[in-house]
Amino acid sequence: MTMPDIFKLSVKKGASDIHLVAAAPALLRIDGELAAVEPKKVLAKKDIEQMVFSLLNEEQKKRFMADKELDFGYEDDNEARFRINLFYERGNLGLVARVITDTIPSLEDLFMPKVVYDLLNLQQGLILVTGPTGCGKSSSLAAMINYINQQRSCSIVTLEDPIEFRFKHDKSIITQRQLGSDMTSFNEGLKHVLRQDPNVIMVGEMRDLDTIAATITLAETGHLVLATLHTYSAAQTIDRIIDIFPPYQQTQIRMQLSLTLAAVISQRLVVKIKGGRLAAREVLTNTPAVSNLIRESKIAQIKTVIETSSKEGMISLDHDLKRLYDAKIIAKETAQSHMNNPELLEKFRII
Repeated sequence: MTMPDIFKLSVKKGASDIHLVAAAPALLRIDGELAAVEPKKVLAKKDIEQMVFSLLNEEQKKRFMADKELDFGYEDDNEARFRINLFYERGNLGLVARVITDTIPSLEDLFMPKVVYDLLNLQQGLILVTGPTGCGKSSSLAAMINYINQQRSCSIVTLEDPIEFRFKHDKSIITQRQLGSDMTSFNEGLKHVLRQDPNVIMVGEMRDLDTIAATITLAETGHLVLATLHTYSAAQTIDRIIDIFPPYQQTQIRMQLSLTLAAVISQRLVVKIKGGRLAAREVLTNTPAVSNLIRESKIAQIKTVIETSSKEGMISLDHDLKRLYDAKIIAKETAQSHMNNPELLEKFRII
């Protein structure tokens, strides 16, 4: 089976990811589970090399051979698009490709909480969408950007690696910049973005100290900034941001974050009763109480604030799982397997 055949099949099957690893069959991730494309066909090292190198131009080949890692976007003849990562493991070439749909989901499609709509009407501040790899952060971010695009007239600049969802101008104008072809690094792109007259800035991923520092500074300068981070909860997100800075800067960063942070939306995917997956979320909004906890380095108390602040729009993960269970969208076992306190599923009431 050729690479185009696998791409075509992944779209037909509704897969989210493709895996190619030596000494294993080609795999598709469908509804969170890995399934072999051809169970009896084990890929040899030369098979993967032939399949992978057919996707690369000469410049990409040189970069990959030099760095042993490569991220790039690919579009096949059927106009399906993929975000591809190449790597080596035990001397063998490997590939993981994320299947990208052209259909941008709406906030309603993603069961986004009402508080998110209110957050997207802000003129400035930092909104973080977090969660583990493959939890739908890109889809959530795309839906949020497109909501702004449909609701108000502004200039939106996105910095991505690679570009995933392709937006069409509506009430807003959207400039999409891709790492490698349009900018040399996220940090460099962020340095110059203010000269591009943005109202809203989307940072595909806050990867390192420089990018995180630049993102927070942009949120301080009167812009609405949306970004992602690979963290598991709202409290862990704040800890991660502060801890990446050297100790002598952490007091300053806590102050900056307490003032610029608008919200943290932490999510993970759960399986629906009728098939497919959707995100269960924890939402932290930056109230005066939360801002004070960040400044005073009392991050551990944020979880309690979330659980007791539903009137301010905050949502704990357990409450959101309860909401999805009550709506008969997910099964009891699914809800309890993701809850911090599964014994409370039948006990607590959402206010």
